[in-house]
Amino acid sequence: MAQASAKSGSKTRKSSSAKAETKAAKPANNKAVAKSRFNAALEEAKAGAAALRAEASERAAVYRSQAQDKGGTLVAEARAYGSEARLRAGELAEESKHRASDAIASIGKAVGDTAATIDERFGEQYGDYARRASRSLQETSAKLDAKNVDELGEDAREFVRKSPGVAVGLAAIAGFLLARLFRGSRD
Repeated sequence: MAQASAKSGSKTRKSSSAKAETKAAKPANNKAVAKSRFNAALEEAKAGAAALRAEASERAAVYRSQAQDKGGTLVAEARAYGSEARLRAGELAEESKHRASDAIASIGKAVGDTAATIDERFGEQYGDYARRASRSLQETSAKLDAKNVDELGEDAREFVRKSPGVAVGLAAIAGFLLARLFRGSRD
């Protein structure tokens, strides 16, 4: 019996040590399982992030392409409108040039027509001034008609470079006359 009791005592010891080993193996096994699950989740998250990054890159490329297409279309439309506006501005400038030329010619004709009356009232010397002024206005009108708008712009720049004081004075007089003209139309 003593042996049986020794056997059962060793079984108890063995079972206690086996239990201890199992308990020690379980936490180590749980750690390994948790670690493998964590690593798997981490890998899955990395794969998901890579997939999202790839999808975002694809969408960005599509949007970038659409934006470039739209931008190209808008630039082409803007250029078309710009060239159309340039043509229209040129037409308006040419039309205005002809109107100004006609107005100068009309003023010259009116001054020339009154030269005889000026001769009678104020003397022949003043009538000659009126005829010269009339001739000068007629020549200016002809020169204005003969040149295109670009040439007139270059002539104006050259005049301002040569005599800026006169140009400022003429601009002031023109501003005054325009102000009087517009103020007079309101009254």
